[in-house]
Amino acid sequence: MAKILIVDDSSFQRRTIRRVLAQADYEIIEASDGAEAMQLISQHNPDCILTDLIMPGTDGIAVLEALRDQHSHIPIIVVTADIQSTTRQRCLELGAVGFIQKPVDEAEVCAAVQRAVQAGDGLA
Repeated sequence: MAKILIVDDSSFQRRTIRRVLAQADYEIIEASDGAEAMQLISQHNPDCILTDLIMPGTDGIAVLEALRDQHSHIPIIVVTADIQSTTRQRCLELGAVGFIQKPVDEAEVCAAVQRAVQAGDGLA
């Protein structure tokens, strides 16, 4: 069973994504900001990370920057309402493998995570 880390300061967004992924038999770990996410990554070594970009404290960009150097084998999907091409380009440069626009579509979440986990298996 693949382990998925959801990083979002919105408990509503975390619950929504958790419900969808739990139904697909993924093990779920949650963090409310980037600093908590970095601790959980070291403890749990997730198979995929879904992260918001805009969060208080350590934001999603900082998470991408840290993971690029320390855990580049973990696929990261950015979940955001920011659809600007410059934001997407910056995230791709930092190692993001995909994007999901808020509000999230349940089928899109499952498909994106499945693709990322399968791709991540080849990176480990």
